[in-house]
Amino acid sequence: MDPVDEPSVWLAENYRHSDDWVVEFTERHIAELNDALNAIRATSLGSTRFTKDDFPLPTLGPVLDAHREELENGRGFVLFRGFPVDRYDLDEVTAVYWGIGTYIGEGIFQNAQGDLVGHVTDHGRKFEGSDPYKHNIRAYTTTVEIPPHTDSCDLVGLLCVRPARLGGGSAVVSSTALYNEFLATRPDLLEPLYKGFHIDLIGKGTKEKELSNHRIPVFSYWGGKLTCRYNKGQIEHGARKAHGGLTPLEQEAVDYLRELSVRPEFRLEMEFRPGDIQILNNRTTLHSRTGFEDYPEPERRRLLLRLWLNSFTPRPMHPAIANQLNTGSRGAVTVRA
Repeated sequence: MDPVDEPSVWLAENYRHSDDWVVEFTERHIAELNDALNAIRATSLGSTRFTKDDFPLPTLGPVLDAHREELENGRGFVLFRGFPVDRYDLDEVTAVYWGIGTYIGEGIFQNAQGDLVGHVTDHGRKFEGSDPYKHNIRAYTTTVEIPPHTDSCDLVGLLCVRPARLGGGSAVVSSTALYNEFLATRPDLLEPLYKGFHIDLIGKGTKEKELSNHRIPVFSYWGGKLTCRYNKGQIEHGARKAHGGLTPLEQEAVDYLRELSVRPEFRLEMEFRPGDIQILNNRTTLHSRTGFEDYPEPERRRLLLRLWLNSFTPRPMHPAIANQLNTGSRGAVTVRA
């Protein structure tokens, strides 16, 4: 019941008028990325089958190392800006992005098709209403608003290839700051969040339709660190399928966390430009996006490339949070395709 006191606790005002969290690629960095890409082109490794040793970055590498430390033990987010996506085709962009990721963490599968670099775009899937989870459809494959949540990995990266015609804005929230606000205002609601919930895995588990085998805490202290795992829709769908729904106290706690997470004082909004790479510590931040409207032409439609990374030095976390997909500690999505 003690507040968290570490750099991952921040308010939007701390960074809203600062660019401390934005790292501009220099011409030398871009030249190194191009040289590393050329080295990969000369092999048969493809765009995601190589390691850090195959992708040397003499001056950018130490920069990535420093910001990995910031992700793990600092504020928990960074935005790299200025990669010239228009100079390359999509396979080449993917390879460069994967190469950058090898300096940050270990890439893991993020869907049943076995994608290591996911395409966050409108996949054209049809469903009734505004909640794709009801139909076992993951929200990132649609145009809907995605409220503040965590993903199923230690670190999550998004590279903007093309923004939407309208909307699709990103925002980040400190989950440790939200925890402190719970302590200050509604500590009575923390117990159900500590106890956790059976999560609807929305196709990410060992089967197409599956709940987490155990309750997963929303907040948990473990090894002296607070960790958060939160997706309101997946909690609510899981509770309905497991035992008919949340109790009134559980619902109030889950709703209050949503209410806090969208307050302006916690919500740091970010503009995605082509070539931007946002990387977040998934254990200490929540992220969201607004709904969007796209261009009619397929080649102009919004496209982000996503990386799910397991940290080289993972934050201590409760075993129930580590095994959130029924695939073992920090396990990836089961490939079923």
